[in-house]
Amino acid sequence: MRDDTPVLIGAGQFTYRGDAGNSPSPLELLKVAAERAALDAGLKGSVLADLDALAVVAFSIDAPGGLSKLPLPRLADPPASLARAFSASPAWSVYTETGGNSPQQAVNVVCERVAGGESEFALVTGAEFLGSLMKRMKGGLGFEGWGDDLASTPRRIGDPRPGVTKQEAAHGLGYPVNTYPLFENALRARDGRSLEDHQKQLGELFAPFTKVAAANPYAWFPVERSAEELVTVTDRNRMIGYPYPKYLNAIMEVDQSAAVLIASVRKARELGVPEDKWVFLHGCADASDLWYPLERQDYHSSPAMRLTGQRALEMAGIGVEDLDLIDLYSCFPSAVRIGAEEIGLALDDPRGLTITGGLPYFGGPGNNYALHAIAEMVGKLRERPGAYGLSTANGWFLTKQSVGIYSTRPVEGKWERQPPSMVQARIDALPHPEIVENPQGLATIETYTVVHGREGARMGVIIGRDAQGRRFVAQTPDDPEVLRDLESCEGVGRTGVVGPHPDGVRNLFVPD
Repeated sequence: MRDDTPVLIGAGQFTYRGDAGNSPSPLELLKVAAERAALDAGLKGSVLADLDALAVVAFSIDAPGGLSKLPLPRLADPPASLARAFSASPAWSVYTETGGNSPQQAVNVVCERVAGGESEFALVTGAEFLGSLMKRMKGGLGFEGWGDDLASTPRRIGDPRPGVTKQEAAHGLGYPVNTYPLFENALRARDGRSLEDHQKQLGELFAPFTKVAAANPYAWFPVERSAEELVTVTDRNRMIGYPYPKYLNAIMEVDQSAAVLIASVRKARELGVPEDKWVFLHGCADASDLWYPLERQDYHSSPAMRLTGQRALEMAGIGVEDLDLIDLYSCFPSAVRIGAEEIGLALDDPRGLTITGGLPYFGGPGNNYALHAIAEMVGKLRERPGAYGLSTANGWFLTKQSVGIYSTRPVEGKWERQPPSMVQARIDALPHPEIVENPQGLATIETYTVVHGREGARMGVIIGRDAQGRRFVAQTPDDPEVLRDLESCEGVGRTGVVGPHPDGVRNLFVPD
């Protein structure tokens, strides 16, 4: 085994369930997870002063949009603040861009740095605190200690582009709860399922996730639920974006953090970390689908999921059948369904599709869920020496994809990561439909959703094709009868007329 081989030596997780008034600050959440990772490696927390590389996953409050405008104290440079807390002076420290792919991408980048001799002892960590943040805001509790006096700006890694265009945002596509249902309804129509059968399938897909979450001590909602309960609309499980009731949506209002320590084999030996704690990244890949939702080839596939999965398996030198543990990114059912299909997994695979419980049940800690999956994977692989585990991570709207394959088996030869640009070039070359911003005339629904508020159905969102086959986005009239009809009869393939909305900004689609 080469001295420059990267190895995960420690993993830590933390979930805070106490009252909001005593909730840890963002920096404290990061510190707890990092110190637990050190303890897991058999090291004292003081060893973190020796870090030479540090990556912090971006907080949700720093993402573009409404959260970034909240009037609360912030860490201007989270990696620098955390390094100062540990008296560390890492030569390389970064803050990721927004995206649920970020934790796996950061691990991939750090491992590449270690293999290239640029780093020897690194920490990847992240946290989410929207749970206590929202409770503090509602209770007027304040945010003492949540910010600090650092004025530096962090170096960022990842793609900083917003997830949607201005036009897509104007039609509601900037919200995951509005956009992922578009993929789901496209999948149902492609498979020719009835609305009733499809809802039943959604419950059957995610019920096993709740069972895993119920047994996970770090889960935010450790409650096992039946398939029927997950899809039955009630006051507690109201419809959010058709066909997803609340129990099928990722929940971001949590207080959770996670961290992993990565070292070179040489450094791991120097630190005295026992080899039975070592877990290796055998395969990895990163790529993005055609960036904006309207550019996609269709709404029931993901070339980026398929190609990153293939590349990671090729790098690891194994096939799908060799996997023992699997955690597919699970913000919504469509992410799991498309991910499984592209990688070559059955939805009822006996190995299971999650080891954490999934974002709706384990918790969806903003951009950081995948780091919990990696931390969970480290522990489970130690219990099964020689087994292989797959973890996938997804950012924006099935846009950014990162994959990791792990095992306690040592990596043979030099650890080398293929440049992500090689996979990306294949995706960027894919053909996609022409887009028309101001469609007019006869049109057909390609996919759709009905967006609900607390009072009921609020608006319909349509992605369609005009008579020339060009793709557009529009909204339906806010007519209760129109919205009910889209939830009671298949909407994909239905025709209508599209034109300008009275507000002069959006497009309006009126079904026949």
